[in-house]
Amino acid sequence: MSEELSSANFVAWFRSVAPYVNLFRGKTFVIAFGGKAISGPLARTLAYDVNLLAALGIRLVLVHGARPQIEEELQEKGLPSLYHGRYRVTDAAALDCVIDAVGSVSLEIEALLSQGLPDTPMANSTIRVVGGNFITAKPVGVLDGVDMQYAGNVRKIDADGIRAQLGIGNIVLLSCIGASPTGEIFNLAMEEVAESAAISVGADKLLFLTDSCGATDVDGSLLDELTADAAERLIRQGDWLSTDLKRYLPCAVRASRAGVGRVHLIDYNEDGTLLRELFSRDGVGTIISRESLERLRDARPDDIGGLVALIEPLEEDGTLVRRSRELLEREIGHFSVIEHDGMIVGCAAIYPYGEAQGELACLAVHPRYRRWGYGEQLMKRIETRARGLGVQQLFVLTTVTSHWFKERGFVEATVAALPSEKRLVYNLQRRSKVFIKPL
Repeated sequence: MSEELSSANFVAWFRSVAPYVNLFRGKTFVIAFGGKAISGPLARTLAYDVNLLAALGIRLVLVHGARPQIEEELQEKGLPSLYHGRYRVTDAAALDCVIDAVGSVSLEIEALLSQGLPDTPMANSTIRVVGGNFITAKPVGVLDGVDMQYAGNVRKIDADGIRAQLGIGNIVLLSCIGASPTGEIFNLAMEEVAESAAISVGADKLLFLTDSCGATDVDGSLLDELTADAAERLIRQGDWLSTDLKRYLPCAVRASRAGVGRVHLIDYNEDGTLLRELFSRDGVGTIISRESLERLRDARPDDIGGLVALIEPLEEDGTLVRRSRELLEREIGHFSVIEHDGMIVGCAAIYPYGEAQGELACLAVHPRYRRWGYGEQLMKRIETRARGLGVQQLFVLTTVTSHWFKERGFVEATVAALPSEKRLVYNLQRRSKVFIKPL
């Protein structure tokens, strides 16, 4: 029995990821991670997951840092580790350490992505990893009287060159060093390279692997989604944020505002977070987008499929009255919907009766999103639409959610209180309760 259940779960899970496979194929993702992610115990499984994304037809740009490896090189040579602001003060001796550390990390990543042993997720894989002079750098210069020497910023990303490599199926690997037009080498901030690369190539997603589960509030609760404006406020107030987040969030905000579709902040300390973030509806980290992922709007004809998927389970268990697809198509103008990240997760409809009364009908919210207050938002949306139509009194028929409506100002009434047209079609077998709310 348990084996059958396990098989059923596997089949259900596999089917549930199919929409993401179709959605992501051919899209460009920039995945950025620091040296800790490569030196940690999950580097090998991260390579497995990157291989899987590539096998699914996702175009990948990997951007790596090497902070702990640079620190180790400096320590071995007895050199100080100096920072000013968010940049490492990089003299000639420190630059040699940077070059050695970054080179070793790049080689390690290439080795991880070259695995192909039998009975591993990378068996029979043929991943080509390409590096090169895709980054043109410039010096940071003098900050607050401190000469940053070989610390640099990104001047330009060779977006055409990167796209050409992605187009033939290669993974592009970028590091945190770049050369200037004069041939000098500069030490760059990994997160700034990732930001610039994602913007330049028009990435659909920028994913930062961080030292925390994502952005959190002051109590440590995960903030699973933020607008760019909300993330900017968090940067100003979030003294509690981890070291990585303090560096990555400003880049995430700028990338989002510059047109990168989604920026994700996820934990590198837990196995499989990359896949769980990308291939599950709720994800495991924080998504930053230019505008809210949530949209409350009037329904459109192309929403019919989403509406059917939402309300069918509630029709089958008797919570909602059955509506045919043809009826939904005719009455789509009565509906309002809530859309979350492209998926319809809630709906409600308004049906006016005469000049004074209107029915709030087909209020439904996907079970996974009921704790988010979407039902309340939809009810208020319908009330606003009803007032615009001149409706003075809203009524609802319900069999299982009486208390929910009572808590929101609806008062129980008799069938006699319904408009005459509605009384004629009242279903005596369902014995729905009637609730009324004056507007």
